[in-house]
Amino acid sequence: MKVACIQMDVLHCRKQENLEKALHMALKAVRKGAELIVLPEVFSTGFCYENFDHAAEILPSSLLENLACFSDANDCVIMGSVIEKVVQEETSDSGIPVDSENSTLSDSSNSSFYYNLGFCFESGTLAGSYRKTHPFKTENSYFSKGSSIEPISLKKQNLKIGFEICYELRFPEVARKLSLAGSDLLVTTASFPNPRSEHWNILVKARAIENQIPHIACNRIGSAPNCSYFGNSMIIDAWGEVKADAGNKECIIVHDLDLSGKNEVRKMIPVFENRRTELYSED
Repeated sequence: MKVACIQMDVLHCRKQENLEKALHMALKAVRKGAELIVLPEVFSTGFCYENFDHAAEILPSSLLENLACFSDANDCVIMGSVIEKVVQEETSDSGIPVDSENSTLSDSSNSSFYYNLGFCFESGTLAGSYRKTHPFKTENSYFSKGSSIEPISLKKQNLKIGFEICYELRFPEVARKLSLAGSDLLVTTASFPNPRSEHWNILVKARAIENQIPHIACNRIGSAPNCSYFGNSMIIDAWGEVKADAGNKECIIVHDLDLSGKNEVRKMIPVFENRRTELYSED
């Protein structure tokens, strides 16, 4: 399966410009044969806290509809994350459930709260979504926590994708749970900043190696008001070999991943067969 990462400079709070850039770069990826395309975390706005309400998408969203149309027109899968706004007691028409149990109310005037929403469109249809379950530091003041970690199933491609967002790389339990649930591929969408490039380089490979699963780790590049980003997006196979690395510039990386390699690696080194789950319980 040909997969691509769009390593883009996300322009702070400039939603329309970011959408146009993402679609332009995604089209280039499609022309290189990409069947699955990954965008960075909150690719449409960055962490636009000073204009959070403008940055957020209320579902159904015209921005997400643009991505769905692109996915349909190009018969591809496209993934990433955006800021989602949910009005309490509102029933979403998007197929994405409202979860008020783990909400952080960020707009008391209209009882709204926000999620870092991961999306996955397959050939124009919303295949699944994932709300970030582990917000990082300041994010906790703005975002509610998701409450479910499950793979996203692609019907046409007949595979399962384990989806995680940025900081969740530091929680091996997330990738392991997704792997045990039958994921064929791990995808991480991220805004991983300086000066933590060495952490990123090790963690993205470690999640592939320890779970014996291909990994698309898509980071952003550029700068925001209080930080800068190093990029180094990677496409990694189930053995842990880096097949493509975006370096530190705005670019697209594409690689034809052998998804069946996961099974060969697991036969060679039977980690999942040799697990002793009776020793791992925290109870």
